[in-house]
This record gives sequence, structure tokens and C-alpha cells, in this order.
Amino acid sequence: MHDDHVANRSTGARRFPGWMTAGIGALLVLTLSATWVVTTRSEPAAPATAPAEHSPDSGGAPAEVPPEAADDGELPDDREITPFDTRHAAVTRLDKRLLEAVQEAARDARDDGIEFVVTSGWRSKEHQQRLLEEGIEKYGSLEKAREFVNTPEKSTHVSGKAVDIGPTDADDWLIRHGSAYGLCQVYANEMWHFELLAGPGGTCPAPLNNAAG
Repeated sequence: MHDDHVANRSTGARRFPGWMTAGIGALLVLTLSATWVVTTRSEPAAPATAPAEHSPDSGGAPAEVPPEAADDGELPDDREITPFDTRHAAVTRLDKRLLEAVQEAARDARDDGIEFVVTSGWRSKEHQQRLLEEGIEKYGSLEKAREFVNTPEKSTHVSGKAVDIGPTDADDWLIRHGSAYGLCQVYANEMWHFELLAGPGGTCPAPLNNAAG
């Protein structure tokens, strides 16, 4: 009997009542759930995706174009700039009336198959001075350089009242039709240099021989 009693006790230690087994299972489930919640909350949230910038070709609002570094009116050599390309100071800092006249002429010239290219527009004094120094080096003297490049103090590019247009067929079109917009060729030796020297439909003054007057 003693041996049977010991055996029964041992067997009882290995067996659990049904209610106790269910309780232990529920406790394990709660523990695992709590662990999952704590782990999930402790993980850093995924960073929000930044909205994509719109580009002029995306169909949305164009992305804001930051001012170009050290923009002094110099234009890039790797692309053609039109009178409507307002990302460049050489265009946007032109006299408002001059720019409007050039844009109007450019639209009408386009109907004739002619495209305007701005080869130079507004320039800073520093840019103008560099051009003058380059002209002196090219032509060998200040006097000769002044026939093509004005000083910063006298340059109408610096004041935003002059624009250089290309190519040659655009210059030819503008020489013939420019007075309808008040645009006039200023120098006989620069068919590309135009200023607003007359009222729309007025008469342009005779061109000066060169920039030196």
C-alpha cells in the first residue's frame, strides 16, 4: 500500500486538472501578446515619404527654381535661351517694357517659322567689365574694344535696356519688323543688339556706327 501511495502521488504530480491547463495556456497567450505590443511600439516609425517635386514636364505645378549661384547675367553655352525662359536673370532683369516687346515679337516671328534666342540680356557690372577686358585682349586696345563692348557705366545691358538676339535669321526678321514693337537695331556693326527706341509702329533712329558712338 505504501508503494502504491507513493506511485499515486508521483502520478498526480505529473497530471494537471483541465482548468489549470487552460489557465496556463491563457496566461501564455496574454504574455506573448503583451510582448508583441511592446516590441511593435518600440520600433521606430517608418519615415514619411516626401512628396515628389513637380517638374515642368510632369503635368503638375513646376518646381520652384532656385536662383543660380553667382548669377551675373551670363548665359549657359550648352542650351539656347528664349525670351520666355525666365529662370535666368539675363531675361528676368531686362526692362519690363523691353521684355514684353521682345516676347510679343518672338510670338509673331514664330508664326513665320523664326525662333528667337537670347544670346545676352541683362548683365551685372562685373560681367560687363569682364567682357570689356576680354575685348581689349582680343582687339589689342581699349579704343578698338569699345567699338563692340561698352564700359559698365555706359552699357545699356547693365541697365537692362538692351538685348542681343540670334540667330541671323531672327536678327534679319527683327530688323525688318522690329519697329512695329518699338524694337530697333542700335549699332550698324551689331545686327543682334536691340533696344526699345521707338513707340510701337514708330520709326527707329538710324543705327550708330558702333558702341563707341
